[in-house]
Order: sequence, then structure tokens, then C-alpha cells
Amino acid sequence: MTDTYDGIILGAGHNGLILQAYLGKAGFKTLAIERKAVAGGGLATLEDPRHPGFLHNTHAFFQRAITTMPWYADLELERHGTRYIEPELNVALITRDGRALEWWTDIERTIASFAGFSKRDAETLRRWHTDFVPIVRDILIPEGRSPPRPREDREALLKQSAAGRRLLEVSALSPLEFVHQEFEHPTVQAGLLFFNGLREVDLRVRGFGHHIAALLASPAKAQMSRGGSAALARALEAAVRASGGEIRLLTQPKRILVENGRAVGVETAEGEMFRARSFIASSLNPYQTFLDLLDDSLLPRGIRDQVARFQYNLLAPLFALNLNLTEPPRYAARANHPELDRAFMVILGLDHVDQFLDIVRHHEAGTIPPTVMWGASPTLFDPSQAPANRHTAFMWEKLPYHLHGDPQTWDRAGAGHGEAMLELWRQYAPNLRDTVLSQFVRTPLDTERSLPNMRDGDLLVGAFSNGQIGYDRPFRGAGTYRTHIPGLYLCGSSSHPGGNITGLPAYNAAQVLLADLGVKADWISQAMAV
Repeated sequence: MTDTYDGIILGAGHNGLILQAYLGKAGFKTLAIERKAVAGGGLATLEDPRHPGFLHNTHAFFQRAITTMPWYADLELERHGTRYIEPELNVALITRDGRALEWWTDIERTIASFAGFSKRDAETLRRWHTDFVPIVRDILIPEGRSPPRPREDREALLKQSAAGRRLLEVSALSPLEFVHQEFEHPTVQAGLLFFNGLREVDLRVRGFGHHIAALLASPAKAQMSRGGSAALARALEAAVRASGGEIRLLTQPKRILVENGRAVGVETAEGEMFRARSFIASSLNPYQTFLDLLDDSLLPRGIRDQVARFQYNLLAPLFALNLNLTEPPRYAARANHPELDRAFMVILGLDHVDQFLDIVRHHEAGTIPPTVMWGASPTLFDPSQAPANRHTAFMWEKLPYHLHGDPQTWDRAGAGHGEAMLELWRQYAPNLRDTVLSQFVRTPLDTERSLPNMRDGDLLVGAFSNGQIGYDRPFRGAGTYRTHIPGLYLCGSSSHPGGNITGLPAYNAAQVLLADLGVKADWISQAMAV
């Protein structure tokens, strides 16, 4: 028996669900096929089976400005149960000597914290914030919410305005060059590069210097989902079902069916056949979409070569240490900075900008660098994620996927490295010597095992080097979410504007798909303003 739909979405991570909900609102009958037992992809919140009631967000946690994303309102996610928390002390970098570089939701408090390290750097922060606010508002945000332009067209358009020319000028630098050129204190430099590094851009590569300036000017701050990251997945799932969409879990796609040169359906590993009248959209990575699911005869040599050259992030893989606690971490630096008791993201082990180059060298060699880690205690802000009077906390660290040349090494080395991280954490938060009930780790290999689209443990599903940005992401010819096969589209993190929980690849893919289907939607973004 073959079921027929208007469209089929491969993968029910957050991008697949957002696209499906939009298409359902436009009146299309859709099916999402998901290999896992639960939808949401990286929006995962797991209950510790050994300690009921302790919830751990094992992949996505810090979600930047979700409540400002256009799809958040369009899909009425609060009606489906989502609630977000944005702590005022958004980020705190605690140094080994007990100082704290703090990033607040209030820019004036952030500037005051920077002044404690360097008055000149504080004024530089104020200047770049002021200068880049209109660039972020009028150029970068609209760019992220629109299908990308060819690089040549984008540059020509930007050159027509002073703001656009300023953006191109700053973009010509690497993040490292920008920070060394504009700021003087090594801890401030390190903090800015770390905040930028969360976006996984290679700090040495030119073309991304504007990321630091945009960070300084952006109103977007880290948020967390009440009830755990999975709460957003459940709300998206509810939005899909409210729009008439169907989700098939525990279903593995085997082959994309192409007839008369057009994508028309999907065959599953279980032998089921689903047909699509209008489209198939893949939120999977390019290897999965093009090499695993399409017959060789359907891939011209040039496209096959581009897919084979697609690169994943060397620095993106995460190692996680998760704790169940009787009380939250209490940092020794709180003696002079009592506000640290309510810090959201906490960075430890980072004091000097030169540490970044050492981290890169270790990743290239497949070895473990001196630990720089960041994390949070979610239960400080959402007590529902642990039993009464109990807490959870975690720390993440960027570590190489190919540890000593072989990712399988993580199965032997994971627990020991977790202990080393905990010992460092205790140096900053001494109460962790007496308050840990239990702990567990997740390695870069565990990431790939649970989320195979994150090849090599790359949580962004593709590097931003190798030209893989904008119109050329994942590669030139597929940057508009369309592929070389009519009816086959892309909508995942391998497309513009990239990974993390933004939903913008799906938001933009929905614009393209609806335009191709002849549907005019009033929510579609206007052309980029410059």
C-alpha cells in the first residue's frame, strides 16, 4: 500500500518540524519521516534513569533569542506550551584569580564589567555597540531570515550604502584580527572570541571579523526553555499536528524516488512507499541526502564531487559532563561577585586569548587541550528540572572527534576525562566536593551515534570554512534550498544560515517552497534592507 501526500519531510528535528508546520498552515498535507523514537532532534531532554526526576538537556540548551524568531510567533508556540527564560546575568567568565567578566542583558552593566578589566575596552565596546546596532537590525537580521543572494550580488548591494560598506570592511578581517586590533586586555579578548567561538567560526579565517562586532550590538541573548529543551520540540510537534501534519517515528528512509526527472516519493528501510505530489524536503546532511538516498545515476559528477568535498567543523564536537546535585555550584568568586549565584552561562578555564591557538593545535592533532569549559545549572532558573531541593548542572568542552586518530577511543577515555573536568570545576566551585549525587558524560562520538546527521560530532552540520556560507551553503547550486532534481529541497542546518537552534533554514526554505508552489504568504520576509 502506498500513501500519498502533498509533501514529505525527511527528518523531524526542529527545522523539519518548522517547515512542516508552515506548509500545513498553507493547506498542504504533509508527512515527516523520523528514524528516532521521538521528534525534535537536538532538542532533547532526558530523565536520568538511575535518579528519577533529574532532567538533562543532552544536546541543545543555550538557545539564542528564540522568542524573537519569526516562526516562534507565526506558529503560536506559546499557545502550545512553550515558555522561555532569559537570565539577566547572561554570561560570566570567571578567571582563576577570582575576577568575573560579565555579559548582561543590560548593555550598560556589561560595559561596567568590561571597565573592571580595561576602561579603554569598555569604551570600545560602547562604540562598536552603537555603530553596529543599525547594521545588525537592517542588514544581518534580514539576511538570516531570507534566502541568500549570490555572493557577487550581495557585495554589490552592500556597497550601495555606508552601512553596507562598513560591514564589508569589518568582514574582511578574521575574528582574531578584529579582537587584537580593537581590544587590549587579554581576558577581554579571550571572552569576546569565546562568545564568537560558540558560533563555531574558525577564529583564524578572514571574512568573519564582523561576527564579533555583531555580537556586541545584537539584542539577542541566551535563553532556556522552561521544562527543558524538549519542551520546544513538543510545542513544534503540536503545531505540526494542529496544521494537519503527520509524523512517522522509528521510520528510516532508504531511497528518494525519482520519476521522469522529478522527486516523487520515499521508500523506507521497512519497505513502505510514500508518494509526494509536490515536493520532498530533506533536513539531513548532504551526504545523507545525496549519497545515501539518491541512486548514483541521478548524481552528475560535479554535484557528487561537491558533496564529497563538504566539510564538517573541526572545533564543533562537544564533550559534556552532567551532574545531579544536592545544591547548585557555588563559585568562590562570589565573595566579591555575589551576582554569580544567578549567572546563567559560566565559562571556566579561560584567562588569556593565546589559549585559543593551543586549543586549535590540539584539535588538529587529535589530543585533549587544557580544559576550557562552559555550562550552567538549569535548576537555578527552572526548579522543575530536578526533584524538590535538588539540582542539575553541566559543563561542555570542545574536544576532537578523532581522539588520538580514532573516535572509538572515546568509549575508553570518556569517564576519565569527565573526572578531570569535575576536578577543575571544583577548583572554582569548592562545594562540588560534597554535593555530587551522580554524574555521567556524553562524548563527541555519542553525539554522532544519537544524531547521525551531525557527522564527526559536528553540531552545526557543516563548517563555515571551505566557502560553505550563504548562497554557497552547502555548495554552490544548492544554496537556495533547491537541488538539481525538481521537487527535491533542502531545509536543514547544512543550508543558510547554518546550525544551532535558530529554525531559520526551515523558515527560509518555506519561503522558497511556497513561492515555487504558487502560494503567497503574508509572513514571508521582504528583501534585505541596506
